[in-house]
Amino acid sequence: MNWYEAIKQADSNVESHLLTVIKGEAAGEKALLQAGQMVWASDENGFLHAHARELPDAAADNAVFDLAGQAVYSERVGSEKKLVICGGGHVSMPVITIAKMVGFHVTVIEDREQFANNAKAQGADEVILDDFEPALARIEGDRGTYFVIVTRGHIHDKNCLSIIVRKPNAYAGMIGSRRHVEIVMQALREEGIPQEVLDEVCSPIGLDIASETPAEIAVSILGEIIEVKNRKRRNSSLSKEMMKALCEEGRAPAVLATIVAREGSAPRGVGTKMLVREDGTLVETIGGGGLEARVIREAGSMLQEGMPFQLLHADLAESDSAEKEGMVCGGVIDVMMETV
Repeated sequence: MNWYEAIKQADSNVESHLLTVIKGEAAGEKALLQAGQMVWASDENGFLHAHARELPDAAADNAVFDLAGQAVYSERVGSEKKLVICGGGHVSMPVITIAKMVGFHVTVIEDREQFANNAKAQGADEVILDDFEPALARIEGDRGTYFVIVTRGHIHDKNCLSIIVRKPNAYAGMIGSRRHVEIVMQALREEGIPQEVLDEVCSPIGLDIASETPAEIAVSILGEIIEVKNRKRRNSSLSKEMMKALCEEGRAPAVLATIVAREGSAPRGVGTKMLVREDGTLVETIGGGGLEARVIREAGSMLQEGMPFQLLHADLAESDSAEKEGMVCGGVIDVMMETV
């Protein structure tokens, strides 16, 4: 099993970190930690396995640390971001569109056929045409699942929220006026839902930006979800598209480039990835411009020469190379490049 297959099989409810030695004799060696425990290693007799007891305290999100004199890059990995929308009305349509733009897998639950068809036409990945309660019962929820409740009535809102707060979730938000919200919350308190659980519900849903139209409300909802996601550090460095490309059956070798360190005003942050295929096509980007062109050239050389790993250092502020390569942003970055 390789590292991306190990990630695909990992428990999405458990925090996971992928470690890679980027400098030292063990450069290129990898290990996957779940809840601080090593569950997979590229070399079971290697450097990381030998230092397994020291790893849980050192693992961090998208950071380089020293381990017995060797530099190790740690990144959070996990399942894709999932958005479950209860209701397929007017607000749901722009929520679907924006959620897809920012990388969510979108599921819509709707009990009216025409509205379910509208959600499908809008681009939802999955539409469940059923009553809300049985449909939600089929959704397990996990640390990467975000729930948005925008149904057509108080009773449906209450029933949906009652089920959702009992599931693992990253976010639960419910639309409605403050009076409507209090009616629903009181009903759930009477059901025995603890107040501390209800306090985690974002309702009225969305950021307070005085939104009025369905599109404006959708912007406020996704803004709040993004804020919660980033505050809780629920970002995975591997997107759905990247995992799909890596796990494609029978694909040719490619080079995965990851920004592992950054100083100054480099265009993209630590953890940003780009896959360079043998035919020169790309999956995602590390910022474009001269830096990306250089990485693509290096990737081609790695594939031709059979090179498994290298760490590329680029000073975007060096006057000679900056002018020649078009690196106008400035800053210094390290890019981990590995054949996959």
